[in-house]
Amino acid sequence: MKLGEKVAFLKGLIEGLEIDDSSKEGKVILAMADILEEIAVTAEDMQDQIDEVVEVVDAIDEDLGEVERDFYEVDDDCCCGDEDFDDYDDDSECGCADDDDDELYEVVCPSCGDTICLNEGMLEEGSMTCPGCGELLEFDFGDEEE
Repeated sequence: MKLGEKVAFLKGLIEGLEIDDSSKEGKVILAMADILEEIAVTAEDMQDQIDEVVEVVDAIDEDLGEVERDFYEVDDDCCCGDEDFDDYDDDSECGCADDDDDELYEVVCPSCGDTICLNEGMLEEGSMTCPGCGELLEFDFGDEEE
């Protein structure tokens, strides 16, 4: 049952009780029922507006996804999302390994804050240039124990 239907049912119950609207209690109960009815109408209007906004946002999201796939040639299965990683020499566009067995690591560039996906081979090279800002990122694992 929707909120408006519940309020209508409640108002029906109040009318069935034949509450005296000249008494203090009767005035309060009837005023509360009217306020509840206004709240229900407002809430239903807001829900309708929210539903419309959600539909528009979903349509925009779908359109943006198509633009990203067409313009940036983004692979939806790629862990790098819509980041542009054209600086890699790998066969894949984003630098992520196509092999599901490779473990991937995320590195955040200290200069620009971009998140970069790396595989074991890229980490073993010891350094790379950030595709976002060109900063040289160096990886040193000498102090870590396995």
